[in-house]
Amino acid sequence: MEGAMFYWISWSIWVYLTFILERQNPYRFKLSILILILIITSSIHLTYEEVEFYASGIYLLIISYVFISQEKRGAIIYYFICSCIVSMAYVTFHLFEIFDPIWIIFKKEWMMGICFGYLAILLQKTLKGRLIIILTGTMQGEFLYAYILSKYQFPYAIGAYAYLDVYALISALLVGWSMIENAGVLLQNHFPFFEKGKQKSS
Repeated sequence: MEGAMFYWISWSIWVYLTFILERQNPYRFKLSILILILIITSSIHLTYEEVEFYASGIYLLIISYVFISQEKRGAIIYYFICSCIVSMAYVTFHLFEIFDPIWIIFKKEWMMGICFGYLAILLQKTLKGRLIIILTGTMQGEFLYAYILSKYQFPYAIGAYAYLDVYALISALLVGWSMIENAGVLLQNHFPFFEKGKQKSS
């Protein structure tokens, strides 16, 4: 069922931000509101000049552009380059799926999640940067892919549940990878006796 993965991951994050995360966290309220709006707009779809698109996709793209606009000029240029790389890879993946579907060896969502998650890790060092380039790149890829299909009279809904499933999965994988990367720092902060033990042994 399309959209199930998106709703499951989104509601899990919203519950964590609202009820589990510390109230002193400055990002807690803002992120919970952003995710709640995303869930609400996920079912709203519009049509403009025979092009169907979902409001949640446009909403995500606007948010990503706002975050990028707050960066320095050099960082903005690099974000643009990275998002273009992700866009080309996204469109290429979908076109290969149409012309040569035999190479989809397991579930498409998981293949895209692993491939684009790895691509984001190669291109960006921070979790924020990885999520932003994946969001901008995949949504721009959605528009380009819809444009290519329109040349052959194939209908395609931009930012539909299938896309939200993929983006939610990629985001969850990136968050999980970030937790693994920072596991050493978290252990030292919560269990400082490990560090003391090393100092005494030396």
